[in-house]
Amino acid sequence: MNDAPEYGETWVYESIVGALPGVRIGEAGAIALQIAVFEVAVLVFAWVYDLWAAAVAGTAAIVVAAAGSVVMLRMGEWTRAARVPAPYRRLLFGSSIEVVLGVLAFVALVTHLFVFDPQQPGTALMTTLFGPEPPVVVVYLTLLVLWDLCYRIGTSWWAAVVGLWGAVRYRFDGPTAGTVRRVNLLNVGFAVAQMLLLPFVADQPVLLFAVGGHVVAVTVVSVTAAALTRT
Repeated sequence: MNDAPEYGETWVYESIVGALPGVRIGEAGAIALQIAVFEVAVLVFAWVYDLWAAAVAGTAAIVVAAAGSVVMLRMGEWTRAARVPAPYRRLLFGSSIEVVLGVLAFVALVTHLFVFDPQQPGTALMTTLFGPEPPVVVVYLTLLVLWDLCYRIGTSWWAAVVGLWGAVRYRFDGPTAGTVRRVNLLNVGFAVAQMLLLPFVADQPVLLFAVGGHVVAVTVVSVTAAALTRT
């Protein structure tokens, strides 16, 4: 009997990993590979181009994205194991709205970094990190890491919204209610982990407000969802 979740009941991240032919590395292996590939690339480019200050920021982003991977996997596993209504599961996983939200966050971030920020007084963040002529391969890696991060942030947004909707819409049995509360509080944990990024945008008011506002919003919505979950 195959106990693996069916596609449509997983995050897109899980579906991609699970669909790779011949690859059976497990959750821990997938996360370890994610960290290793990105971090080795960051350190190699920092050494080649002498960008050690940027490497610190990159490592922080990789750590937060990896934490997001762990949270996504646990949230998915716990939700599928719980007896939540089918519409709840379909809305959370089958809609793939987390990808849409991730794309919106990523496009907004790229617009800020390459259009808005350079038009402001002072030195742009990309110039501060990579110099006036950033190496193309370094920018490519940076955008890849940022997309990885934005996708997980989009997932956090969507999980918070669905969690609140489910708490208002449904009543659960005792064990299921406990699981749903844990999922919501786990989302709070991931939001708090993103505060690791704040020191790197402390002199960037827009990014500071965006990251800080996201942390506060997800925390408030997810804590409210946990509090409203009923039996």
